[in-house]
Amino acid sequence: MSSYISNKRPSVDQVITDIVNYVCDYEINSELAIETAHYCFLDTLGCGFEALTYPACTKLLGPIVEGTVVPNGAKVPGTSYQLDPVQAAFNIGTIIRWLDFNDTWLAAEWGHPSDNLGGILATADWLSRRAIANGKSSLKIRDVLYSMIKAHEIQGVIALENSFNQVGLDHVLLVKLASTAVVGQLIGLSKNELANALSLAFVDGHPLRTYRHAPNTGSRKSWAAGDATSRAVRLALIAKSGEMGYPSVLTAKTWGFYDVLFKGKDFKFQRDYGTYVMENILFKISYPAEFHAQTAVEGAIQVHQKLKELGKTADQIQHIKIRTHEAAIRIIDKKGPLHNPADRDHCIQYMVAVPVLFGRLTAADYEDNIATDVRIDILRDKMSTIEDPQFTEDYHDPSKRSIANALTVTFTDGSSLDEIVVEYPIGHKRRRKDGIPLLLEKYKKNLARIFSKDEQQTILAVSMDIDQLSNTGVSDFVDLISS
Repeated sequence: MSSYISNKRPSVDQVITDIVNYVCDYEINSELAIETAHYCFLDTLGCGFEALTYPACTKLLGPIVEGTVVPNGAKVPGTSYQLDPVQAAFNIGTIIRWLDFNDTWLAAEWGHPSDNLGGILATADWLSRRAIANGKSSLKIRDVLYSMIKAHEIQGVIALENSFNQVGLDHVLLVKLASTAVVGQLIGLSKNELANALSLAFVDGHPLRTYRHAPNTGSRKSWAAGDATSRAVRLALIAKSGEMGYPSVLTAKTWGFYDVLFKGKDFKFQRDYGTYVMENILFKISYPAEFHAQTAVEGAIQVHQKLKELGKTADQIQHIKIRTHEAAIRIIDKKGPLHNPADRDHCIQYMVAVPVLFGRLTAADYEDNIATDVRIDILRDKMSTIEDPQFTEDYHDPSKRSIANALTVTFTDGSSLDEIVVEYPIGHKRRRKDGIPLLLEKYKKNLARIFSKDEQQTILAVSMDIDQLSNTGVSDFVDLISS
């Protein structure tokens, strides 16, 4: 007996409809979200400027075919490249994410919502240059900030209750989805076209987390978001051409996303889309460390200071106990050899050992010339990790969203330091008053890596004032930060 499968075209999945309505209809009125987006924009660009000092990153940049220059194309900040918006999005997204130093969102799923700026800025710049060439008005940086707020919200709200890592999928899936949504809005997709674009993003191939975990941790984790945000631009443009979508891409029996990739479970939602994620985003301010280790690094800096005060050295340490949360143990608790910088910045023991020894943790500390110091691995071998259920609970509590770590140091003479507990990193919303001045200093320092003093002053004069920056044309500002 044959089974009957209806070929009646279903309605668009509600998850997609909700995103479409949010992107197209929601008006952003939160001053806190806009202010935070301004800081996020500066910090994200700064992360990209620092990445340009690393050849492992810059070798991936530029056009697909060497020497290609696209008239009225999007420029890549800090470089002389002018590319089509898809490749420009890859370039910008890659420099943003390369050093694991841009913002973070932690929930059932984690990720870095500012990764979406790769697609947003490339598209906005390309649209602006094309408009100017045709005698029309450019988009403003205000449009970029609003798109960032909405991309943050889409990525972050879905991540609150839905763990893609637990089914082996990488979080950049959400970058592709969020970027498709806001880029689609920028290029003028209708609601039907935008729904089509989002369905194309869901039906697309999705990266595995292989490159983020032992024993395969590698540098793709530094360009995966660039790949995702550029793919989003491509899919939005395909939808703009009139290409059809797949309305039940999530819910279709057997062949839909839920059945194929999410163990048959529907997405769950804690809240409606608004401005919550940008308002509560976590900044990486002091240390380019995987975010679950940020507070551990702060604690390790305190250990270093206490060693100096006591006249002790790391050689006299017998054991370091790291009390932490479940996500940290699952992602960055790592024993054995570390094979490359990407491996090291996802190892909590390495990220504690370096500041205990040297009183610092910079992007350069993941490179081979530092990692070959035998004292680092000796100290790593003296560490153990243990989950604190309360830390895990507070990590998921929407009223706290802590990322706690605690260090207990025992010495060979039997003495020990009082446990050092850090619940909220300097980039947390609860520490904004202390964090924002340091974030702005980080931005200025990163500008100085690429631009002359005169260029820095010109950029700062425009970018530090939110009102002036918001009203600046996208291409005018991108010209300032391109060579």
